[in-house]
Amino acid sequence: MNIPFLPPGDYRFPQPDYALAECDGLVGVSRDLDTGRLLAAYRQGIFPWFSHNGLFYWYATAPRTVLLPENLHIGRSLAKTLRHKTYQITVNQAFADVIAHCAAVPRAGQDGSWIAPEFQTAYTKLHRLGFAHSFECRYPDETGRLKLAGGFYGVQIGSVFYGESMFALAPDASKIAFAAAVPFLAQCGIRLIDCQQDTAHLRRFGSQPMPFTDFQTALQTLNHQPLTQTISSGVVRECG
Repeated sequence: MNIPFLPPGDYRFPQPDYALAECDGLVGVSRDLDTGRLLAAYRQGIFPWFSHNGLFYWYATAPRTVLLPENLHIGRSLAKTLRHKTYQITVNQAFADVIAHCAAVPRAGQDGSWIAPEFQTAYTKLHRLGFAHSFECRYPDETGRLKLAGGFYGVQIGSVFYGESMFALAPDASKIAFAAAVPFLAQCGIRLIDCQQDTAHLRRFGSQPMPFTDFQTALQTLNHQPLTQTISSGVVRECG
């Protein structure tokens, strides 16, 4: 097994073919999580999965799980919740809070979270540069004041949104955030949502597997396709 070390300042990645065939998708290891390396990685379908002893491990997954916004599926129960529950969905109003809550989510079979402080710092830099976005779901408390109940964040390059992590402090909060965010992203010009991992939760929303070669081919076009509307801070949807 030959795992490349990615030298500082050189943001080139090897093609993931060998990593997918021989290394369970591990493309390379670096000592940095620089903005330039993150953007270069996502453009090739590569992402940092975790860190250990000061090293960051970069992966690709195949087949890749994606969601085409036009294929979004909302189940009957969630559709009823969307119509009748009181909530507010916003974008880019609490990025630091969202990523911190995502980092605190217990992961089955894991000791702690992969979203270490270095990851939170790196993605917050991407957010300040306009490449990372958060969606927040707020429910009213007993006084009627809206409080953060769930949400998710991801990276956006061109017309691709690379989903990263979500959390829920209250029932259905992350589902409501996602269900409202996908049409909003489509309205902004997003053509492809990268879900990375295949899960039953995402399949219920209409995700599908895509061969990695097809995924990379799509990225070559869509990463260079500008949005039709800027993803700025504001209210996406309200109910109640």
